[in-house]
Amino acid sequence: MILSYDERSPSIDADAWVATDATVCGDVAIGAGSRIMHGARLVAEAGGSIRIGRNCIVFENAVIRATSRHDCSIGDHCIIGPNSHVAGAQIDVEVFLATGAAVFHGAQIGSGSEVRINGTVHLRTRLEPGSTVPIGWVAVGNPVQVLPPDQHEAIWALQKTLDFPGFVYNVDRSSPDVMKTITSRLSDALAVHRAEKGLSGVSGLAPQ
Repeated sequence: MILSYDERSPSIDADAWVATDATVCGDVAIGAGSRIMHGARLVAEAGGSIRIGRNCIVFENAVIRATSRHDCSIGDHCIIGPNSHVAGAQIDVEVFLATGAAVFHGAQIGSGSEVRINGTVHLRTRLEPGSTVPIGWVAVGNPVQVLPPDQHEAIWALQKTLDFPGFVYNVDRSSPDVMKTITSRLSDALAVHRAEKGLSGVSGLAPQ
């Protein structure tokens, strides 16, 4: 489904392909030869943009999101594996995100890197070109540390300083009613989707 709102519409190259049960919404550009497979969701919130390069494969049920604070870009010849999640990150060329990988706001992944099954690249983390995050491991910080999932305290010591609520939602973690503040702001921001309209005649759509 190709959706626009508030004059923010996807741009899909004629040589790209989007499955009919995928979602592409808002200011999203998809390059030639890219394939957006069944159930994938590419959503650019108001003020944010998503840029998908050439010959990228976004597999089933992957989610790629941009927000007003964090655009998202994926370079040429990347694979975004099934059930993976990319939010507001910058991914360079020839990167492989395996099944279930998660990449968060402000992260940067250098060319030729691999994030293997269920690997995580946390917010504001920078992976140098050619890096590998092993299966289930967590990359956090800049300079990055790559840690196994059983090292929660070590991960949290780094993650806490990255300030997820402040960086992503502009909310102080220590403020009272932090979740009420975040969800109320998100509710207001996401209300723009009430104005969504489906588009027809867009290049790159799967045939009906």
